[in-house]
Amino acid sequence: MKSCYARAIAAMVSAGFLYSSSALAAPAITGQPTFDGPPVLEWARDVSGTPDLTEPTSNLLADLHGHIGHCDLVLSTAGNYHMALKELWPLYLARFGQSLDTWLYTTSPPVVVDQLANNRVIVGNTELGCRPQVAVAPKRMMDRLKATGYLDGEPQLLFQSRGNVILVKRGNPKRIRSVWDLGRQGVRVSTPNPEHERGSFEGYANSIYEIANYDVSHRGMTADQLFNAVFNSGRQDKWFSGRSIHHREVPWSVAYGQADAGVMFYHLAANAVQQFPTLFEMVPLGGSIADPKPVAGNSVSDHYIARIKGDWNKKQLEARNHLVETMLSEDFAAILTKHGMTATAPSQRNPVALDGPR
Repeated sequence: MKSCYARAIAAMVSAGFLYSSSALAAPAITGQPTFDGPPVLEWARDVSGTPDLTEPTSNLLADLHGHIGHCDLVLSTAGNYHMALKELWPLYLARFGQSLDTWLYTTSPPVVVDQLANNRVIVGNTELGCRPQVAVAPKRMMDRLKATGYLDGEPQLLFQSRGNVILVKRGNPKRIRSVWDLGRQGVRVSTPNPEHERGSFEGYANSIYEIANYDVSHRGMTADQLFNAVFNSGRQDKWFSGRSIHHREVPWSVAYGQADAGVMFYHLAANAVQQFPTLFEMVPLGGSIADPKPVAGNSVSDHYIARIKGDWNKKQLEARNHLVETMLSEDFAAILTKHGMTATAPSQRNPVALDGPR
């Protein structure tokens, strides 16, 4: 597993994908994260392939065996706003007014390209062979969808994050106050898997470096030294990651695993604190917990929605179009805002022309 991390990180650095926004490039990552997850028995499975959402902290489905091959509606989406989707779905089903016999949506990292290429998604011993009609993902994934000819029209901006914060244990026993504290000896850091969640890993790692780089008031450590302390220490007890779904894995690592802290989207960390108030609290990186205002270098992420081409029947087509309309509605904007995201204003909902693959 470590060799896979090393190859993936080396490829990202050499391709220029990491930290390109900084006036001063961050050091190359030569370290490797230590896997942090619960011990489980890896039983032989019925199916294998990609995309595979099986993950030991929350997504094990060993005793449901089968294949589902027809769905009225499938949404393939980045999963970081799962708390808002949970509220959206009853609203959508009620508004659609027709009976959807079979529907599903994924809340993993964006897997839509592989899902479309392979006509399936796998969890444990269950294979879901339904093709997505709608996708929600960051721009880089939308560029890939356009390059492969999957898009039906141009994407529309759906929401923005409100930057990143640091998720820590309740009571903050390591007294973590800023990104600088992540470099201290004895502070253990959890991140997304750099191979399987490249986009999230880049965003968080880049924020650590950029925030430090812009913080000219700090003395005693440079941004390069901080970055090396987190990612290039050579220690197996400093940098940890899970397998593939960081919005489940990083909170698990902080609560029950080996980590003391993890940089996450504000809305993800807020949801973890809301659901598990005795386990977590947040350290803001600009503004306050109630009103985050990202400091310079704290990245903000855009998410887009798009229709997918396909040989859809009338019901699937109507379900697809109505879902997009519902997700771009004022009602869903209010849900997104409630959960700590910045919903797209009506004036910004025009289709966004993409510039091809990066």
